[in-house]
Amino acid sequence: MSQDHGKKTLSYPIPNDAPLEPPAEWARLRRQCPVARVELPSGDEASLLTRYDDVKQVLADPRFTRLLNADDAARLSADDSGGLFSSEMAQVIPDSGEGHQRWRRLVGKWFTAKRMAALRPVMEEMADQLIDDMVKLGRPADLKASLGFPLPVYVICDLLGVPAADRDRFAYWSDTMLNLTKFAKVEIDAAQAEFAQYMSEHVAAKREQPGEDLISELIRSADADGGGLSDVELLVTGIALLVAGHETTANMIGKMVGMLLADRTRWERLLADRSLVRTAVEESLRFDANSGFGLPRYLREETEVGGTVLPRGTTVICSMAAANRDESVFDGADEMDLSRSPNPHLSFGSGAHSCLGQALARTELQVVLEVLLRRLPTLELAVPVDELPKVDGLVVGGLREVPVRW
Repeated sequence: MSQDHGKKTLSYPIPNDAPLEPPAEWARLRRQCPVARVELPSGDEASLLTRYDDVKQVLADPRFTRLLNADDAARLSADDSGGLFSSEMAQVIPDSGEGHQRWRRLVGKWFTAKRMAALRPVMEEMADQLIDDMVKLGRPADLKASLGFPLPVYVICDLLGVPAADRDRFAYWSDTMLNLTKFAKVEIDAAQAEFAQYMSEHVAAKREQPGEDLISELIRSADADGGGLSDVELLVTGIALLVAGHETTANMIGKMVGMLLADRTRWERLLADRSLVRTAVEESLRFDANSGFGLPRYLREETEVGGTVLPRGTTVICSMAAANRDESVFDGADEMDLSRSPNPHLSFGSGAHSCLGQALARTELQVVLEVLLRRLPTLELAVPVDELPKVDGLVVGGLREVPVRW
């Protein structure tokens, strides 16, 4: 790889051995080459954005679409499955315009901060139960497997009205859809087909016998105003919420605890002042250097970004994690400040496509932190920070395990 990355192509994702630290390349790219040519795992080229203002501009600009199935769009992975981003399912939910707004309006009613606050006691009970099980098995324990991974599945299954007994199948389907390198195309296709079949039967069952869950609510709101979601839209909505809401939050729980225990003065500070939980969660989201692939966008027409003219047909990768370390926006961007406020990080995106489930994710992260501080104040990492094993190939990035003791 040439040292002159301004002109030559950089391999992407940028190799990085440190589990919790950013690649040194980010700061250099923000400074010298904010719109960098990169080569994706497929061998195709894309443009990588690392500055806050550029990433925010692209995420809010409707000319940059999330559909990567155009003939000249870059393929993300070698087998051209593209995982979640270029599947047929990604095209069912409208990408922009009135159709997209209608979908967000119907589904978004469920994801208000008020609704999430009502779910809090249920989440706390789940977290307490999972910690009970972890403590019974003894230490050291893997916090990600014991708490980080199961909790979001329990919560999403609860939201969708799916039996908790099916959560292991959900976890596998979610993993295949978000992994660019771990599974062969045949496995990804099979998982997507099984998942679609399951959700199709689930939607049909909810039409017959509605409950108090999100799918039933969407069916009811459709009947009420006649402008609801079709069965296929309901099916895709269920799949999208599980995939988006499970793997990302499971990984973030592990990374957040890892970051807070990596320098134990952070944990001590939270033990001394529980009112910092909310800002500590926001700062963990901003500080997360291992957030995975970033958001790919396809450009329908020529546009200028960061002083660079991008031709029509360009695929852009927005690195929100690199943008969240931009010194021009965050004072002491490379310091983890648990009381940082305001904190306008881009971890949930920006604009019309900002993460629909961000109130849910925030609530889960806050609950996990509150329950851990209360139940396991002596919690610490069971391995040195640089030995935390990273996940490879996953779109959302993360730690494979978070070994802890108490």
